[in-house]
Amino acid sequence: MKTAIIIGCEGQDGRIAFDALLSKDYRVLGLGIGLVKDSGIGWNQEVDVTDKDQVAQLVKSVRADEVYYLAACHQSSEDRLKDHVVLFQESYAVNVLGLLNFLEGIKRHASATRLFYAGSSLIYAGTTTLVQDESTPFCPTCIYGITKLDGLLLCRYYRSQHGIFASTGILYNHESPYRQENFISTKIIKAAINIKQGQQEVLTLGDLNAEVDWGYAPDYVEAMHRILNIDHADEFIIASGKKHSVCDFVQIVFDCLDMDWQPHVRQDASLVTRKRKTLVGNPQKLIDLTGWHPTVDFSGMIKLLLEEKGVLL
Repeated sequence: MKTAIIIGCEGQDGRIAFDALLSKDYRVLGLGIGLVKDSGIGWNQEVDVTDKDQVAQLVKSVRADEVYYLAACHQSSEDRLKDHVVLFQESYAVNVLGLLNFLEGIKRHASATRLFYAGSSLIYAGTTTLVQDESTPFCPTCIYGITKLDGLLLCRYYRSQHGIFASTGILYNHESPYRQENFISTKIIKAAINIKQGQQEVLTLGDLNAEVDWGYAPDYVEAMHRILNIDHADEFIIASGKKHSVCDFVQIVFDCLDMDWQPHVRQDASLVTRKRKTLVGNPQKLIDLTGWHPTVDFSGMIKLLLEEKGVLL
C-alpha cells in the first residue's frame, strides 16, 4: 500500500486528491491551515510548512511514496488588491519556502519520495504565443506567477542537482464544486441559481469577453497522479487545449436553468483589478507520456457543477 502526503488538503485540488488517492488504496495524510486529515498514517500534529525542522521531521517520520504540494497563496482577478510587499511575502512563504523545505527534507531523509508541485499557467502571463507548451519562454507578470515560476525552478534544481523526483504540473484553470466564491465560476453559478429562485436580479461581471482554458478539476488531479507514476520527473502542462469566453460560461449556465441570460447579466470593467491575456495550454507531452485525456468537456463540466448544487438532475 502506497503512502501520500497532500499539502493544501483544504483547497479544491487537495480535497479532490485526498479522496482520489483513498480510492486508489493509498494511506493519505492531508495537511492544511489548522487541519490534519489522516487515513491510517498515524500523524496527528499540524505542520508549519515554513518551518524547516517541522517539515524535516514529517518527511523523515512518514517517508511517503508521494508528496503533493498543492498549497498556494492566490488572488483572483476580481479580488481587491493587497499591498504588493505583503502579497510577495505571503506568496513566497507558501509558494516557494514551504516547497523548499519539503525538497530539502526529501533530499536529506527520504530520497525515494516523489514530489508533485502545482505550478500555474501564469508563468506565461506575458507571452505573445497563442498556445503554450513546455518550451514557451517564461514571462510572469504578477506576484502569483513569479512565485510559482520560482517553485518550478526549485523543482528543476533539486531534480538536476540532487536527483530528486520533483515534477511540476503547469496548471491551467480548472473548476469543481469546491471553488471558493471569489472565483468567477462559482460566482456565476451561485448568482444564476439565486436569480432562478427569485433571490437576486442581476449578475455583474468584469469582462464577458475574457477567454479561458477551462478544465474539470478531478481530471487534472488524475493527471497529477499519473505524472508521479512515470519513469522520469519533468514539467508538464495540464490543460484542455481549448478556450471559452466568460460569456460562453454564462450562457451555458443560464441555458441549463432554462433562463435567458441577457436580461440578468451586466458588465462592469471596474471589477477587474488585473487584466490577463488569454492563455491556452498544449497538453500533448502529458498525453504522450501518461495517456491522460480530459474525460469532461467544457459544457459537461458546467453541468456537473450545477448537478452538485442540486439544481440540475
